[in-house]
Amino acid sequence: MAYLGPSRIFLPGVSVFRLLSSVGMDDMGLALGRSSLERLNFDNLALKKLPLDASEELGARQVKGACFSRVTPQPLTKPRFVAVSHEALALLGLDGEEVTNDPLGPVYLSGSKVMPGSEPAAHCYCGHQFGQFAGQLGDGAACYLGEVKVPPSDDPELLRENLSGRWEIQVKGAGLTPFSRQADGRKVLRSSIREFLCSEAMFFLGVPTTRAGSVVTSDSRVVRDVYYSGNPRNERCSVVLRIAPTFLRFGSFEIFKQADEFTGRQGPSYGRDEIRGQMMDYVIEVFYPEIQQNYPDRVERNVAFFREVMVRTARLVAQWQCVGFCHGVLNTDNMSILGLTLDYGPYGFMDRFDPDFVCNASDNSARYSYQAQPAICRWNLVKLAEALAPELPPERAEAVMDEYMDLFNGFYLENMRKKLGLLKMEDPEDEILITELLQTMHNTGADFTNSFRSLSQISCPTEGESEGEEDLAKKATDLLLEQCASFEELKAANKPTMDPRELAMLLSMAQSNPALFQMISDRVTIARQLDRLSKLKDLMETSQEELKTKQAEEWTSWITRYRKRLARELEGQSDVQAVQEERVRVMDSTNPRVVLRNYIAQNAIEAAEGGDFSEVQRVLKLLEKPFSSQPGLELPARVGGGAAAAQAERDEGEEQQQEASTSASRNPVPYDSKPPAWAREICVT
Repeated sequence: MAYLGPSRIFLPGVSVFRLLSSVGMDDMGLALGRSSLERLNFDNLALKKLPLDASEELGARQVKGACFSRVTPQPLTKPRFVAVSHEALALLGLDGEEVTNDPLGPVYLSGSKVMPGSEPAAHCYCGHQFGQFAGQLGDGAACYLGEVKVPPSDDPELLRENLSGRWEIQVKGAGLTPFSRQADGRKVLRSSIREFLCSEAMFFLGVPTTRAGSVVTSDSRVVRDVYYSGNPRNERCSVVLRIAPTFLRFGSFEIFKQADEFTGRQGPSYGRDEIRGQMMDYVIEVFYPEIQQNYPDRVERNVAFFREVMVRTARLVAQWQCVGFCHGVLNTDNMSILGLTLDYGPYGFMDRFDPDFVCNASDNSARYSYQAQPAICRWNLVKLAEALAPELPPERAEAVMDEYMDLFNGFYLENMRKKLGLLKMEDPEDEILITELLQTMHNTGADFTNSFRSLSQISCPTEGESEGEEDLAKKATDLLLEQCASFEELKAANKPTMDPRELAMLLSMAQSNPALFQMISDRVTIARQLDRLSKLKDLMETSQEELKTKQAEEWTSWITRYRKRLARELEGQSDVQAVQEERVRVMDSTNPRVVLRNYIAQNAIEAAEGGDFSEVQRVLKLLEKPFSSQPGLELPARVGGGAAAAQAERDEGEEQQQEASTSASRNPVPYDSKPPAWAREICVT
């Protein structure tokens, strides 16, 4: 019997039609069941507290005196889920399985239909891009849908890092906004899968990040030149659902900037200082309530706020460095005001350790290299401080920034000690030991993730060891030699990226015409190329056997020092076995087995572009437990294995990407092993 409400029953002689017609629309919704997405409790505080653009004019334009502009997401044709993150959707009080099976799920979560209570808008911000002020940027493809209040029944732990009590949700790739400039506001499957997977991967690694609830793809198409090679192709429009307490960023406060002395550009809201104060009040009251409560003086409150942003940023970049993560585009518009990893574009996790690692192929000057990230984040904080003046007095901001490097080093050293299992004491020489480890990894071309993971298998020296010190050191060395680069890999890694004739010309120009040289290149770039040439020359004069011997000597030397340091961990400990077990437990829960290497994402992308979404879902499951062994998930399914699904997705005669056509013939390697040779060919810009 159908349930028609608490007091309704079937009456003899009364038709069901008449009964149904007497039920109100609200009751009808309850009777037939509403989509869980239609029951989300929106409270769009940002649009109430911050200035909203009065104009709803279509097309790219300057937005003055406002933080948000209302927009209308553009519907997709036949939207469908690629994958959903059950853990991320749980933040909104949603059941992932229910959303997946909801016919309206991909419609609502792609912006193709607006949920009740949602108020789509695009955020206006500016930014320093590659060191130069770019003026107005804004949400060119992202669309704020609103803020969902956390259901009272949710686990309080979910709000540990979000004191606002609400989650902002965005769709990225939902079409044009006033900030789309020359673009179309759309995203494709490649970039959407990368953002979705990495958002979730970082969370499960314990790194502060925005979240991703779903990826939706469609039959809508856009033209993209994948490799900027003059060979464009049609790609499916896709949308990521992004979740965070807020997506406000350093660049949000740069809309008030006066004309830049180098670029001449200024923020669209220059002169509207009252809005800056309004924004600071909103951010501090909502996201830093303890600071609001503890500092009645406005200046002291603002200084405390800036210091907390600085601390969170220092902690964040220290965590990046410790998992080998490179952001790729650390512009001020990609820096979260909450200290979260924000905007996943040409990111990359290091394979072979290289402090000069650059994940973004378009970063020709290596401004955002791995080793540059801590200093760049400091530079961005200085730009934030400038944007907050006069609400934040410059001399007070400078005093706060004086603390940054010491704080970063402290966070970095704390994380690194855990990665090495140095838990019982803090030796002043630990920093040297860590530096020597990284130098050894660099010299031998060792895999960053796997080398750290292997360290827990190196035993602590104990009294009365059954094996000799040399035998144990050799076992440890053999273990780490497996992660070292081969002769051919090192040759490829050290090959200069600049044509020899260009390099010779620039070297000559640096001597004969320094002014012209500074306009087209820089000494750091040239020095990097010369260093590669020098290393390549040394390699060419070394045999493979000599290389292996040298690698073994370097690792043996470091392992001997490491085991001596481990022995000091046991001094004064009554239960040596317990100390050993704790060390292994901490190391194995700090050093991941699996990170989202580019080739892992590429496997999932190529499968999805062929119509098989299962690899995206498998990789997500793997990344949700990055510290654990997961038999059955660690070896990739062969791309193209889901033939039936793939055929259903393909248009007849659709030309597949060349890489996808060859992927089925690749020999798959476990995702927790060193990457395959073809991974070096992946180019992300």
